[in-house]
Amino acid sequence: MSKAAVLIPAYNEAGRIADTIGAARQIPGVGEVIVIDDGSTDRTFDEAYTAGADRVVQMFKNSGKGAALHAGMTVTSADVLLLLDGDLGASASAAASLLGPVLADEADMTIGVLPASGRPGGLGFAVGLARWGIKRFTGRSMMAPLSGQRALKREIIDRMGGFDPGFGVETGLTIDALRMGYRVEEIPVDLSHRATGRDLGGFLHRGRQFIDIARALAVRGFGLRKGSNER
Repeated sequence: MSKAAVLIPAYNEAGRIADTIGAARQIPGVGEVIVIDDGSTDRTFDEAYTAGADRVVQMFKNSGKGAALHAGMTVTSADVLLLLDGDLGASASAAASLLGPVLADEADMTIGVLPASGRPGGLGFAVGLARWGIKRFTGRSMMAPLSGQRALKREIIDRMGGFDPGFGVETGLTIDALRMGYRVEEIPVDLSHRATGRDLGGFLHRGRQFIDIARALAVRGFGLRKGSNER
């Protein structure tokens, strides 16, 4: 069985990143854990290094999730990637249910459907846009279109021409994988992370997310994406 690389993009996750790394190591089939410190201003880099990540890639400015994932992918030759957020903490071990089907060639990409947090979130504009866009381009209705917890075969990213920038990553990845004919499955998984609140910072985050999703949809609508859409 081939081993997977875990890619953990992290921005200011000191206090949680060590637990996330430790839990990721417990997942069967994981060969290496790579943390990408996306320009953090806290001790994320130091804590990731001390916690024993196989590699800690340091980006000297905050470049966004897509750029961080790309930087992480360039330092591994693994054929299977497991994408996890840095704030999952001890719950990250539950991602075994995402990785198993891809390693067993029962799916080409799995997407984690997390339990409802029960906490107030945003107004749903970003997730609504992503869900609409995926349906529009592929005909598929997704329960968790913005879930960043995913296992996938590296060839999907290679054929896409790389990750979308910023927070358009998940939307672009889902659309392109489905359009290229890959087997994409959503799987309920008991992961938990810090929810974005309804404060100014939370709404600014969702605004950036909405713009990045719209950009990912626009480049596909105008045929500007370089990756192949045929398998």
